[in-house]
Amino acid sequence: MLRAISALTCAVFLGISLGSANAQTSPSTPAAAPAPPAKETHAKGDISGDWQGTLQAGKSLRTILQIAKTDKGWSAKMYSIDQGGQPINASSATLDGSTFKYSVDLIGGSYQGTLSADGNSIVGAWTQGPNPIPLTFVRATRETAWEIPALRPPPKPMKEDADPSFDVATIKPNNSGASSIQGLTMNGRNFATRNSSLADLIGFAYEVQSKQIVSGPDWLDKDRYDIAAIPDQEGAPNVQQLRLMVQKLLASRFNLKFHHDQRELSAYVLTVGKNGQKLTPTQLKGSLPGMGMRPGPTGLTMVMANAKLADFTGFLQMLVLDRPVVDRTGITGRFDYNVTFTPDDSEFNGHPPKLPQTESSDSAPNLFAAIQEQLGLKLDAQKTSVDVIAIDHVEKPSAN
Repeated sequence: MLRAISALTCAVFLGISLGSANAQTSPSTPAAAPAPPAKETHAKGDISGDWQGTLQAGKSLRTILQIAKTDKGWSAKMYSIDQGGQPINASSATLDGSTFKYSVDLIGGSYQGTLSADGNSIVGAWTQGPNPIPLTFVRATRETAWEIPALRPPPKPMKEDADPSFDVATIKPNNSGASSIQGLTMNGRNFATRNSSLADLIGFAYEVQSKQIVSGPDWLDKDRYDIAAIPDQEGAPNVQQLRLMVQKLLASRFNLKFHHDQRELSAYVLTVGKNGQKLTPTQLKGSLPGMGMRPGPTGLTMVMANAKLADFTGFLQMLVLDRPVVDRTGITGRFDYNVTFTPDDSEFNGHPPKLPQTESSDSAPNLFAAIQEQLGLKLDAQKTSVDVIAIDHVEKPSAN
């Protein structure tokens, strides 16, 4: 699933998202009761085995946590079995006295709880955004263990030599008043955008930033649309096939005609920092990346999964920054990574999201420092020659 979501939306991310970033549980509303603790004894501090608990995040989400002892301490693997049961490895897991913690960087989540004296339960809270949600784990036994559902096979990819178009496409005006695109998704065979402008669509289709689109009409970034479409060929498209379908949609429904040109523009150039990159190879499979934003306790977290660096730079220039972003790292492959930062007024087209008020006095660094500290990459402003889309003709979309 490809998802590009405005930071104004607290997005549930991927099928392994667990709780929404803005899910709230009232203190007077207890979490669903887990299965009774196993009547077993364990060596003090031995937390290895299967644990399970139910998270109340708008709906009940049964969660299984498999903990194993390693040479370096502990490892953990998590399953949200009501969201498909895809396994996801914890980035870290620790037990300090009776305090157990684990974090899952892929979805920006973390857990902290207290191990009971008999070693059969952990009472704590899951945090994925500003609002912790109570979550109690108990040891699973043969009688109480929940079944982990079999994973559905990944969708069959579209043939690489396919030349797809959208077979059916519906375009409707969006009058919500939102100032930026609210969603761009490919879920199975269903493509959809919410609150996208023509500039957003051109930017995605041709991998350019809004300042690389010149000579357009004044409604280019003002009029906004919701689009739903289905490809005319079987299989899940890759990103380039998806871009091709959007290009054809722009030509057929907006009557877009343009030519390419080169101009010297202010841009941001992404390179590897002096201490080397800190990227983590992806845990996921598939041809499309997942991208989204969620508020965190100290700032805004940009979440990327199964993403190439070209996906990252495209996301930055489409939603966050005010100029093109050029990748000159030379790094290939797909990665899972989070970047937590404090946005400023120059980002998000002058409308940075308002972050929730928290008791923490800490705040995340700005975007440029965060990219360097957390990813080992460097983003520098400089003038460089870039491709521009010079519009020759365009019309408001034809009726459905």
